[in-house]
Amino acid sequence: MEKSTKAVVAASMMAAMTCIATMIIKVPTPGTNGYVNVGDCVVLLSAWLLGNPYGALAAGIGSALADILSGYAVYAPGTAVIKALMALTGALIISRASRTHTPGVLTYILSSIVAEAIMVFGYLLYESTLLGYGSAAIASVPANLIQGIVCAMLANALIHVLIRVIDTDIFR
Repeated sequence: MEKSTKAVVAASMMAAMTCIATMIIKVPTPGTNGYVNVGDCVVLLSAWLLGNPYGALAAGIGSALADILSGYAVYAPGTAVIKALMALTGALIISRASRTHTPGVLTYILSSIVAEAIMVFGYLLYESTLLGYGSAAIASVPANLIQGIVCAMLANALIHVLIRVIDTDIFR
């Protein structure tokens, strides 16, 4: 199979997994009408396993699809951009580190922290400006921080197992 075909198939699979992870485990957040989910774990794994641009596309499309299917379609455009930027940045950090050495634990942790910060600030900006919530958007920051921390920890635990048991060349 041609390398680009493998990448498209892998990206499609990761987009579906992102959507499922976002929709299956939902913890409602009081006062925000939103929920905390584990979709960001798969967003980070997409970035790290697929690289750019496929990881960014899988993250953005899978997360936006979850919003649409869950009744949060108003968030889908913002989610697509925010999650794609998370994956794009996360993959870029790993890619840069790979030029000089094999990325280690600290590189993955840095990548996840930067990506999750993009998520927290991205939603704050999207909700406060484009959705018109103004300063009320600050109410979603604590839940987004919790989601970011949990998903960063999960993704960092999983990536080191996955890179040992799967052929990552399938993804690239």
